[in-house]
Amino acid sequence: MFQPVSFFIGLRYSRSRNRSGFISFITFFSIAGILLGVASLIIVVSVMNGFEGELKKRILGLVPHIVVAPTNENNNSTAFEHWQQMRSKLLSVKHVQQVTPLTSSEALIQSPSSLQGVLLQGIIPEYEQENILNTHMVSGSLTSLNSAAYHIVIGAALARKLKVTHGDRIRLILPNKMVFTPMGRVPVQRSFTITGLFNLGSQIDDSVIYIHANKAAKLLRQQGDGVNQLRLYLDDAFNAKQVANTLNLNEKNYQVTTWQTSQGALFSAVRMEKNMMWLMLSLIIAVAAFNIVSALVMVVIEKQGEIAILQTLGLSQTGIIKIFITQGMVNGFWGVSLGAITGVLLTLNLNTILALLGINIFGAGYASQQLPIQLEIEQVLIIIVSALLMSFISTLYPAFRASKTQPAEVLRNE
Repeated sequence: MFQPVSFFIGLRYSRSRNRSGFISFITFFSIAGILLGVASLIIVVSVMNGFEGELKKRILGLVPHIVVAPTNENNNSTAFEHWQQMRSKLLSVKHVQQVTPLTSSEALIQSPSSLQGVLLQGIIPEYEQENILNTHMVSGSLTSLNSAAYHIVIGAALARKLKVTHGDRIRLILPNKMVFTPMGRVPVQRSFTITGLFNLGSQIDDSVIYIHANKAAKLLRQQGDGVNQLRLYLDDAFNAKQVANTLNLNEKNYQVTTWQTSQGALFSAVRMEKNMMWLMLSLIIAVAAFNIVSALVMVVIEKQGEIAILQTLGLSQTGIIKIFITQGMVNGFWGVSLGAITGVLLTLNLNTILALLGINIFGAGYASQQLPIQLEIEQVLIIIVSALLMSFISTLYPAFRASKTQPAEVLRNE
């Protein structure tokens, strides 16, 4: 035998084959429940991390993290003066990685078979080299907008809706801008040739179109290059509020807005859903862990004679408590360890397993799409520690009850 005695006896009890079948049954399912709960939580949290990461990359990679624009009332008709100097100043701000000029307006895009409302964005391709669009172009490129001709870049999803493709001509209509003709007032409109298609796999694919800022200025009847705002991209989009506060441009007739204004609700919903998944799966682990209570209480009842003998041999109440805490924690440790190993292995091979089983989560239209998975070691450690803590709490009541055994009363009936 080795010391401490309580730990040794607790291990012997946990490995005992003489327990009743019902106690063994409850013990097995408490371990199995913890295993499944821990594994499920690791898998689901990793997939949720992946979806959040993809959402951040695909939406916040294109949506500006901060927008700076003049606050003058006629900003819609007057370009952003001296934006080059302002851009150089903003690039020196901490966390700011990229600043691109932009002009934007609501518009309608018309093909021979369909009409669609879109957000028109006028850009200068030279400043968009690091734009996520460049890595998600299906055909053509943003540099095609530099041509003297009227060229346009649209999303592949929008092209499918309009039933057009690369090289086709479409009509761009600005319903908010009117011109006077012999036929009366008509919206500003112009034919464009599609010279690029992009596919980000997000809602932007069918709602945003791109033309050169100079062409946008002509359509919007603006002066110069038509730039009326600057888009800031940060090293971390979630630093946007902090950076916006440090810019201190409001008193200088500039308006500063962050991505939370347009996309904040979406990310808040994703985060809340992730937190709810944490809560629900944690409750599964908690229920499984508290099955240890039932198993240990039955063990205490079954082992009352042995507990009384140990007490008469001089083992203290604290020693008795340690025995049953050890026994319960061994069961919890096996469940948590096996669950963590199973969860990590399944997470790392989840897409392969789904492919082997012929399961397509996204449906028939996305046969090549895989689940985004982002396994974070810190979260795995939090899950492991939390599950072990739940197991420890579950052992306290049975261990305390065992320590209150009265040797004289128990041994009187032996």
